[in-house]
Amino acid sequence: MLVVIAGGGRTGATLASVLLNHGHDVRVIENRPDVLAHVHRELPTEKIVQGSPLNPESLVAAEIARADGLAACQPEDAENLAVCFLARTRFEVPRTIACINNPRCAWLFSSTFKVDVALNQAQILASLIQEEVSLGDMMTLLKIRRGRYSLVEEKIPAGAPADGMQIKDLPLPPRAVIAAVLRRGEMVIPRGNVRLRSGDEVLAICDAEAARQLAVLFGKPR
Repeated sequence: MLVVIAGGGRTGATLASVLLNHGHDVRVIENRPDVLAHVHRELPTEKIVQGSPLNPESLVAAEIARADGLAACQPEDAENLAVCFLARTRFEVPRTIACINNPRCAWLFSSTFKVDVALNQAQILASLIQEEVSLGDMMTLLKIRRGRYSLVEEKIPAGAPADGMQIKDLPLPPRAVIAAVLRRGEMVIPRGNVRLRSGDEVLAICDAEAARQLAVLFGKPR
């Protein structure tokens, strides 16, 4: 997978490093001298394109024609919108992702400017805080389908509502399924006759509302 990253600041450089470590290919486009000096210390030179992300020649040099996606990580929202629009309309990039710097501009990051996914850091932080508070000791391990569903984990304490119940008798929410039970380091297949015990680690796939209900079912007694 090739990802073209518009902007080599802290977010862009870190994203490039993570993708490279996972075996993907990247091209980082940057033209600010001070930022370029920093990027060259963190990334291989052949992964860096010196130029403006809004210059079509820079995008061509970054091999945008064969890119699987573009990530707009520039410090100005207008530039992120413009490069997403350019990448889609002129170079037919199949996927565009843009960082939102000013939350008040979030409404602009839509299909009008060819933005497929907009990352609003303020909104993400607020959602994480709300989730952590509402789920108690339950941990979110993985987000699925753009955050609509999650893989969550909870270690059942003594006295929890689910402590001692068989899985078939659990009042599970409609949008929740138990994926696995870990008991003393071993995985137990979650069949209906398995009886949960305190100390079991339960992994479940669910949506946000179901996660809150599971946090009560598997959590500390109130």
